[in-house]
Amino acid sequence: TELFVDGVSGNDGNNGLTPTTALRTVDAAWQRIPQGATLSGTGYRVNFAAGTYPESSLPNYWESRRGTYQFPIIFRPLPGAGTVTFGGDINMFDTSYFYLFDINVAPSPAGDAFHCEACDHVLLRRVVLNGGARAAHETVKINQSQHIYIEDSDIHGAEDNAIDFVAVQYGHIVRNRIHDAQDWCAYVKGGSAYITVESNEIYDCGTGGFTAGQGSGFEFMTAPWIHYEAYDIKFINNIIHDTEGAAFGVNGGFNILLAHNTASRVGSRDHVIEIVFGYRSCDGNAAEC
Repeated sequence: TELFVDGVSGNDGNNGLTPTTALRTVDAAWQRIPQGATLSGTGYRVNFAAGTYPESSLPNYWESRRGTYQFPIIFRPLPGAGTVTFGGDINMFDTSYFYLFDINVAPSPAGDAFHCEACDHVLLRRVVLNGGARAAHETVKINQSQHIYIEDSDIHGAEDNAIDFVAVQYGHIVRNRIHDAQDWCAYVKGGSAYITVESNEIYDCGTGGFTAGQGSGFEFMTAPWIHYEAYDIKFINNIIHDTEGAAFGVNGGFNILLAHNTASRVGSRDHVIEIVFGYRSCDGNAAEC
């Protein structure tokens, strides 16, 4: 099912099925996708006219939309349109087979751009995720999810991490620019597993470029990946530059490959490569821990 959205000439009272009967808001298009049921018979491709869609146009909470391999949910610019910008964040929960293509996410005021919890089969391709001048806590945060893919994108602007994966299994982070964060540019931790991080440019961060593992609240890890911070992570063919700390490392990992990476102007405040223990805490839910 093709849906069309135009923030200037659209109207949420329209059927949204053609460019001349476009909806006006992102939220109206999201509400046309059935909630809480696995899609069968049709997927949804939402096409956006060029322009900026303010925070008030977006869903407050992107929840329980369940596409499938055959019937996915795709958000993209209308073919031939100019730049499409979402002026608010995407805060997503319990969503499957969601693909975001060629859209800028730049919250105003600046902050976290994309969060997905309990999601599976999410693809971000050729997107710009903009946390502002390190105004985001984490520009991209994915937790307790599987099959997460980030490709050919620009992700930046966090006072903590530009990319933070916690308890994420299966996926890849490839051919991106990941930069401008106060802590690590990116890490995969909390029992994250089977992830390839390849051919990225990683730069302008504080603690370091990339680490497999770190430290996690035990209640946020998912069985059976609860012994190590990271399992079977492949960090290969990346360029890392201008980090105050280590270019890359392992903090409590098992079967981690670091190969064919290039680092320059890194480790000015400590070391170039970091291989250390991970650590564990309990962040409040003592019964679960």
